[in-house]
Amino acid sequence: MSEGTANFISVLMPVRNEEAFIERALDSVVTAAERVTGHEIIVVDGMSDDGTRAIVARLQESVANLRLLDNPQRTVPHAMNLGVKAATGDIIIRLDGHAEMTPDFMAAALRELAAHPECACVGGPIENVDLNATAAVVSSAMSSPFGVGNARFRTGGSEGYVDTLAFGAYRRADLEAIGLFDEKLVRNQDDELNFRLLKAGRKIWFSHAIRSRYYVRSSLSKVFKQYFQYGYWKVYVNRKHSTVTNLRQLAPPLLVLTTFVLALAGLFVSEARLLLALVLICYLAGASYFALRASTNPKRVPAIVLAFATLHASYGLGYLSGVRDFLFLRRGPSTRSAELSR
Repeated sequence: MSEGTANFISVLMPVRNEEAFIERALDSVVTAAERVTGHEIIVVDGMSDDGTRAIVARLQESVANLRLLDNPQRTVPHAMNLGVKAATGDIIIRLDGHAEMTPDFMAAALRELAAHPECACVGGPIENVDLNATAAVVSSAMSSPFGVGNARFRTGGSEGYVDTLAFGAYRRADLEAIGLFDEKLVRNQDDELNFRLLKAGRKIWFSHAIRSRYYVRSSLSKVFKQYFQYGYWKVYVNRKHSTVTNLRQLAPPLLVLTTFVLALAGLFVSEARLLLALVLICYLAGASYFALRASTNPKRVPAIVLAFATLHASYGLGYLSGVRDFLFLRRGPSTRSAELSR
């Protein structure tokens, strides 16, 4: 394993089939690197079968410090661990192939790490980028506390310590001290890693100076699969650490379970049907209120409500499936839930 170089940044990009976004992502890194003294870019590719690898190879002709590594296992934690082991910097930044840095991302990350030596990781808010009308309503739902709880990197909020974030800048020494990423996780690898950092006595800092952009999935079916996996793999994380890592994860499965139980009981008991109607009315009222807050166009409210329901139903169903597989049946992950999605 290479020894870190002080204030040298290694940007790791775990990718697979990102030909539509990879060049913009890399261009953003090159621009941000102009404000720091040393960096490298390592694209770790999960054996893409589109034009991703050809684009990276072409850019290598003009970007001297751009490397391309193979990731036969194809998942993000494998990619990140391969990248960390190949990296030369003492600061590790993850950026996905469908995301972009702002021009001052790297410089701001170095400033915040210097200002917060108690922190193993610093990061900031994500701006969602919408490619079509569906992505726009999904963005509104994912940026609302009703949609995703108190995850500040999605909803914003004051600067300070947080329990997790995305596209963080990590101190390499802290990553190595806790054993890098858990390679069994298809999803939630960042959350699980950050939880271990906190257990080790380190902290995570959220700063508005460290900003990035993320291209949102453009269909509700893709969002459903993504959040089903988030819920499913969260239970694996909970079993691994014998605890619930944050309380906001419990709301969607409780909503789904309550709806199912009341619907089933309603086949036999009229009071259950009334209670189910009350639950659904309250949910729709809350969703409509937050949809109005999330959009200046009232015509978009029904679509945002549908996006809220998609996020919550998929995460909740995934979580309950994880409870079945990991806690009750004590078995490994299902084949379907181990599939990659984008």
